[in-house]
Amino acid sequence: MKFSLIIVALSSFMASAIAAPAKSVPAKDNSGGRVVLDGAQCSPVQGRLVCDDGFGNTFLFSARAQNLIFDSGRSGPSLEVVHLYNDQWPTGVAVSSTGRRFSNYPGGLDPNNTNDGTNGKYTVAELFENNIEKPYPSAEFNNPPGGAINFTTTPPTGANYKNYLIGVQSVVIDSADRLWILDTGRVLTPQGVLVPASVGGAKLVGVNLTTNSVIKTIVFPNTVAYPDTYLNDVRFDLDPSLTSSGEGVAYITDSSSEGRTGLIVVDLGSGESWRHLDGSPYVQGDRQFLAFVWGRELYANQAGNRAGHLTFGADGIALGKDGKTLYFGGVGNRYLYSIPTERLRDNGPTSEIRAQAAVVTESQRGLSDGFETDTNGFIYHGNFEQNAINFFNPENGTDQVFLRDPRINWADTFSVATDGYIYFTNNQLAFGPAVYPGTDTRQRPFGLLRAKLPNNGTKVGSKM
Repeated sequence: MKFSLIIVALSSFMASAIAAPAKSVPAKDNSGGRVVLDGAQCSPVQGRLVCDDGFGNTFLFSARAQNLIFDSGRSGPSLEVVHLYNDQWPTGVAVSSTGRRFSNYPGGLDPNNTNDGTNGKYTVAELFENNIEKPYPSAEFNNPPGGAINFTTTPPTGANYKNYLIGVQSVVIDSADRLWILDTGRVLTPQGVLVPASVGGAKLVGVNLTTNSVIKTIVFPNTVAYPDTYLNDVRFDLDPSLTSSGEGVAYITDSSSEGRTGLIVVDLGSGESWRHLDGSPYVQGDRQFLAFVWGRELYANQAGNRAGHLTFGADGIALGKDGKTLYFGGVGNRYLYSIPTERLRDNGPTSEIRAQAAVVTESQRGLSDGFETDTNGFIYHGNFEQNAINFFNPENGTDQVFLRDPRINWADTFSVATDGYIYFTNNQLAFGPAVYPGTDTRQRPFGLLRAKLPNNGTKVGSKM
C-alpha cells in the first residue's frame, strides 16, 4: 500500500513538473540535494531521481523535458548535384565511360519540349559544366523540317522522319559505350493533345560517341509500335550468341496510357522486332492505383472530366547482371516483375503462351519509374513516397532502402556509370500538368543527382 502511494505521488509530481514546474517542487532536506517524496528518499543522478521507498524498492523518475523521436528524412550515401536543368524538362540520363553525360526531353510528356520547326527545341542534349546543354548529336538532327507534328493529317500525327528526332523518351549507353536514342515518334500539341505516331517517327537510333555520328536506325513497323504506343525505356544485351546476326538484342517497354502496353524485343543486327505480354495484367496499371508524393495525392488529370487514376503500364526496365532475367514494372502499380529473357527472344507460334506463364512477381517496390542494374546484381528503383531510392536483391528476394533524401520527388531515370556512381534525374513529374487538377507547380531547376554505389559496384559489362 505504501509503495502504491509513492507511485501515485510520483505520477502526480511528473505531471505537475511538466505542466507547471514552478508550482510543484518536492521538499528538499539538507543532505546533499536529496528530496523527500511521500516518505521516499530520492537523490538526483544524471538528471533523474533515484528513489528508495524504505521497503527495499528502488525506482527512477525523470523530471527532465522529454521529446518524441522523429524522422530525419536522410539515410544512406549522400547525394551530389551534378547538373541543374533551367530550361527544358528532362526524363532520361546516360553517362559514358569517359564521363560524358546526355539527357532527353520528351515532347510526349511536356508540350514545352515539342519542336514546332522554329522554336529550336531539342529532344536530346549533351550536358556540360555550368549547367550548359547542347543539342546532340547535332542541332539539325533535333529539328525536323516543319516541326515534330504533321498538321496535314486528320487528326495531326507525329512527323514520319527517320532521319530526325521527334519525341525522345529515353537515352541509354550500352556496354560497348554507344549511345542509343529511343524515339516515341509522339509529342503533345500546344493544347496538350498527344498525337499518334507515324511509321518512321517511332525508332531506335544508335550513335558512335567517338565520331558523334548515327551508326544505326531501326524503324518499328506499326504492327510493333502501334500509333498509340509509347516507347518508354530500353536495355541492351550484346551477347553475340543470342541471335543469328550476332549483334545482340534490345528490350523495350511500351507504357501507353491508351492501354495497349507490352514489351518489345529487337534484334539489333537484322532490325526485326516483335511484341510480348500485350494486354497482360503484368504490364498494366492497377485500376484504383493511388500514390502520394510530398504529401500530395496523385490522380490523373483528364481535361473536362473528374480526376482519374494513373494508368501507366510497363515503364521501368532492367536486365539482370547475367542477362538471363528481365525486370520490369509500371508507374501505375507497386510490383516488380521478372521474366526469363529466353522467353522474350522466342518468337515462335507458342511463344506468347510461354511468356505469359513465365512472369514472376518478385516484390512490392513502392511508387517508382525507371530501373537500373549494377555489378552487385541489385535492381535499383525509386521509392518516391519515402523520398528514397531502393534496390531489389535477387539473391535473397528483399527490397530495401538504399538512400533517402528529402529532395527526392520523382527519380525518373537511372544510369549506372563506370565511375562507380548511380545517376538519376529528379524532375518533379508529380507536380506537372498530367496530375490532377492539371496545375503546373513544378519549379526550375530540375536536377541530375548521383550517389556512390555500395560494395564498389559499377556498370555491368564495364572493363574499367
